[in-house]
Formats: sequence, C-alpha cells, structure tokens
Amino acid sequence: MTLQRTRTSSPAPEPRTSRLLAGRLLPLLLLLAGSLFANGLPHAKPEDVGMSSERLARIDAAMEQHVANGTMPGALAMIARRGKVVYFETWGERDREQKLSMTPDTIFRIYSMTKPVTSVAVMMLYEEGKFFLNDPVGKYLPELADMQVAHEVIDSDTGDKAVALRKAENRVTIRDLLRHTAGLTYGVFGNTSVDQQYRQAGLLIEDHDLADFTARLGKIPLQYEPATRWHYSVATDVLGRLVEAVSGQSYDQFLEQRIFAPLQMNDTGFWVPANDLPRFAQMYSPKGTVQGAEAWLRPSDSTELEVAQEQASRNFVAKPVFFSGGGGLVSTASDYMRFSLMLLNGGELDGVRILSPKSVELMSSDHLGDIPMGMGRSGYGFGLGFAVALDQGEIGELGSEGEYNWGGAAGTRFWIDPEEELIGLYMVQILPHRTTLGSQFRNFVYQAIVE
Repeated sequence: MTLQRTRTSSPAPEPRTSRLLAGRLLPLLLLLAGSLFANGLPHAKPEDVGMSSERLARIDAAMEQHVANGTMPGALAMIARRGKVVYFETWGERDREQKLSMTPDTIFRIYSMTKPVTSVAVMMLYEEGKFFLNDPVGKYLPELADMQVAHEVIDSDTGDKAVALRKAENRVTIRDLLRHTAGLTYGVFGNTSVDQQYRQAGLLIEDHDLADFTARLGKIPLQYEPATRWHYSVATDVLGRLVEAVSGQSYDQFLEQRIFAPLQMNDTGFWVPANDLPRFAQMYSPKGTVQGAEAWLRPSDSTELEVAQEQASRNFVAKPVFFSGGGGLVSTASDYMRFSLMLLNGGELDGVRILSPKSVELMSSDHLGDIPMGMGRSGYGFGLGFAVALDQGEIGELGSEGEYNWGGAAGTRFWIDPEEELIGLYMVQILPHRTTLGSQFRNFVYQAIVE
C-alpha cells in the first residue's frame, strides 16, 4: 500500500516513504528472482523444521474440495514453524464476479483480529509507564468514571419485570477491558435492555470518532458488574480511545508509526487505497443463508442478514471517521504473520522490538481465573487480547496448552503455539461465518508435525 492509507495533518517523514517503497518493490523483485522469501519472511522445507510435506498436502486436497463443492469461494493459509514459513497456499477466487483468483497478496477484512493489535498498542504504553493495568479507565477517560449497572427487578405484586440501575461496585479497569470483563456488551448479539440502548445510541454506526463513541457509551449502563463475568464486547474499541487519550495521537497514526511501519506491515490499515482495491477480497454470504438463495451472495445483496449488513457497511475503501480498535483493520497474510512472529519471538522481529518478553508472557497468560470464558470454548481462558488454551483434554482437539489465538467475524483466524514454535493463519471472507474451515485447517497443521 502507499501512504494514502494514513493521511494525517502532518506529513509523514521522508524515511517512511523510502521504507514503503522498498517494502513494496523488494518482495516483488525477490519473487521474480525465485527467492524463498515473502514480505521479508524466510521460508524452509517442512522437513527442515519437523513437519511432513506429505501430511501438509492433505490441506490442499481438503480446501480444493471445499471450493469445488461450494463451501467457500476462496481462501488462503500460511504456516510458520521455528521462525520460518513452511506453507503458503491459496485456493479459489477472491472475487467471483470478476473471476479474480485468490493470491498471496490478497487484502482481507480481519475484523476482530484487530483486537490483538490494539492490545499490543495498549501494552506498549503500559511499558512506557503511562498507566497501570489495574487503573480505572475512568482515570484517563472521565466519561467512563461513574458507570451504572442495569439489573432486572420484579414487582412483588404484579410479577412484572423492569430494569433498574445501581452504581457499579467495581470500577472498570484497563485490564477488564483487555480481558472482556468490563461489563460491556456489543449491542448486536443479544436483545437485553442494554443491547437495545447500544443500538439506539448508534454505537456501531461509524459516523463518529472514538471520543464521541466513548462519550455515548458512558451514558449507557453496564450489562454486568465489572470483573465478575467474561462477555465479548466493544471493550477493545474503548482501548483504542485510551491509546489516543494517553499518547496524544489519533489511533490510526499510533498504529502506523509504532507498529505497522516498524514491522513492515505495509498492507495493514483502516482502509484500502484505490490503487490496491484490485487485491481486496470480496465478501460473500454462504449459500442457504438467505431463503431460496442457491448461489453465493454479497452481504449487501441480502435484506435478511442484519449482522452481516452491519459488518459489511464498513466498506474499508475510504478513510473512516471511526478507527475501530475492535474490528476495523484490513491486512494480508504476510503482514499478520509478521505481527504474529513478533509475538512468538517475545516482542521482537528483525531487530525491531515492540514489546518485552515479559509483556508478551503476561498477555498470553490466563487472566480469568475462576471466571468462565463464554462462547462455548471449554478448556480456554482469556489473556490480554487472546483466548488461551488451558486444558487440552477438556478442549478435545489437537494443540498445546499455552497456545493463544483469536479470529475475525468473516472466518479469518490465527493461533500462536509457543511450545511448538508454531503459527497458523487462515484467511477467508464469508459473513456470517458458519463453517468449520479454520478448525479443520488447524487440525491438519498439527497432524503434520512429526518431530
């Protein structure tokens, strides 16, 4: 991508322009020369890092079949072990109407895979002494200082239910936001009185900036008492605003200057510049989602997919007003692999240190304790931005305890396994996503480990 992605009031420094130009031309030249590198990532034969080429071939067979039978229009997968990419394959099409094949440099909406990026940004500021993780967020965002909690009451005479408010016993901390125990919700996955207020306030309609977002949020009660329940929510969007308030930069500027440029994530940002649109994967809704539909539909073609329409309304083709820390980024497989390798390496990649090893260790530790994680993920806890595997016997699938992961609404997902020095990355654009493609890919990866 070019500098069109992050247009700021002050011009970017000249070295950034040179770095982007080099970051764009060098991979192309290396590819043409038959190099074993992609976006600066070293490759290796699977056998060189204890994996089986023969077993990895099972992935291709399965994914080609999924394309043939219509389970997916197209997808991409990438695997790294011991710091080297051992698998990078594409299947199907990124745009069926234009008959454009999926390519290694395809750009994807990663939605909630934005959350780990935001969490890293928060931890960078934490390392700089800007705050403590157990500080109340209201100390830095006063509009969230005195939150109330909504709770149901029943009239003893009539039996009628009503919603009452009480002052929260616990203050929402920065750590609560990172681990989704802040008592917030999303507004689109439920229909509680709080969810309804989120929708009425237009929290997910991106016509306002992060400051306005938190101002509106502060006027709505919490759905749960803070620090008592894990509930997936807009908490990470609040963290984006925290980054702005503490750093003095807009959230997009902070990510560009502190994470994307240093890690050479040249195709990651909040929108896709016009010259890169041919690489942007089209979003599709699966066959059968809409009654009577027999072909893949773009979510905008359907009047029945409320959540899909909400997500698809983020067209990602122009600079947004709302820089969503919870779901606003687009990226490529190579870029997100660089981000993941930085974490696996203890916060450093190619001589650039983003975090200390101790911070990554803290992020990838369970922070829920006795609080169960929701979403039906038995055997998992939650760290500071990721789900964390705690008990493989309870999970009941291939993997390692201590592995951490997350995914996006359109089916993108990644995981980092420190024990196996392994990273898996799967990219697809299906919304709403109801397939097991990512889970099948994950099992194929683990069964290919032979030492």
